[in-house]
Amino acid sequence: MNYAIGIDLGGSSIKAITATPAGEALSRHNIDFNPDKNMEWAEKIQALVQQLQQEQGGPADGIGVSAPGLAAADGRSIACMPERLQGLEGLDWTKFLGAPKMVPVLNDGHAALLGEAWVGAARGFANVILLTLGTGVGGAAIVDGRLLRGHIGRAGHLGHSSLDPDGPPDCAGAPGSLEVAIGNCTILERSGGRFHTTHELITAHLKGDAEASEIWLKSVKALAAGVCSFINTLDPEAVIVGGGIARAGAALFGPLQRFLERMEWRPGGHRARILPAQLGELAGSFGAARNSLAYKKS
Repeated sequence: MNYAIGIDLGGSSIKAITATPAGEALSRHNIDFNPDKNMEWAEKIQALVQQLQQEQGGPADGIGVSAPGLAAADGRSIACMPERLQGLEGLDWTKFLGAPKMVPVLNDGHAALLGEAWVGAARGFANVILLTLGTGVGGAAIVDGRLLRGHIGRAGHLGHSSLDPDGPPDCAGAPGSLEVAIGNCTILERSGGRFHTTHELITAHLKGDAEASEIWLKSVKALAAGVCSFINTLDPEAVIVGGGIARAGAALFGPLQRFLERMEWRPGGHRARILPAQLGELAGSFGAARNSLAYKKS
C-alpha cells in the first residue's frame, strides 16, 4: 500500500501519522520525550520511523517533518530555532533519517494549515488563514491556493501582530501583540494572578464571575480585532481557529462572532467564515505527510 509518514515535533512530544495519498489515517501516534535530555526527541523520531515502516511492510512513499522555527529555503531543515530543542537548528532530516527521498521540513503552523486544507476544516478554500490559540498564538495563510511562506519563512506568524504599540513585548518583540492579548502565556498577568490557565478563566466566566467575564471578553475582543486586520490584509474565504483555547467552543466562537458583527468590513454583504479546526493535535502531522507527497510529485 502507498502511504506517507507525517512527523510533528512539539516542545515535549512527537505526534505522528501514517496516511494514504487520499489522506486516510492508517495509524496515529503520540510519544513524549524529555526536552532536557540532549537530542532524545531525534532518537525517538528515528526509531519511530523505522517502526512505522516495519508495521506498514515497506518504505514510505514520503516522509515529512513539522517543527517549530523557520524552515530553510530549501526545505531540508529548520534554519532558525534558538534556545529550544537543542540540535534541531540546521539538522538535515533526509540525511539524519537515511531516507532515499528528500524529507521536507515545514514550520509547525504552516504544516497545521496544510493538514487542515488537505483533510480538515480548510479543505476546498483557495484563500484561508489558520489561528491556533494555546500557550502562544500560531498562524498560517494560504493565498490564491499557495501556502504563504515569505522571504525567510516568517509569513503567517499572525500571533505576533501588534494590536497595542504601548503594550508589553511578546517573545518576538512585538508590542501588545495578539499573543499577549489572548495567549495562555500571559494569563497570570492579564488576570492579576487570579487564574493560571485560560481554561480556569473560561470556567469562571461561564459560572457568571463578572471579573472573569470582563477579562475573557476583552481577550476575545482583541482576537476579533486581529481577525479583522487579517481579513482586510489577506481577504480569506474563511478563518480557521484551533488550539487548546478553541476547545472552549461556544464560549469563544459566540462572542467572537458578535464582536466581528461590529468590526468586520463586509463589502456587498460578504463575510469571512469563522470555523473551528477539525484535526486537533494531529494537524501538523497531516500537513507534514501531505507536504512529503507534494515533494514526491514535484
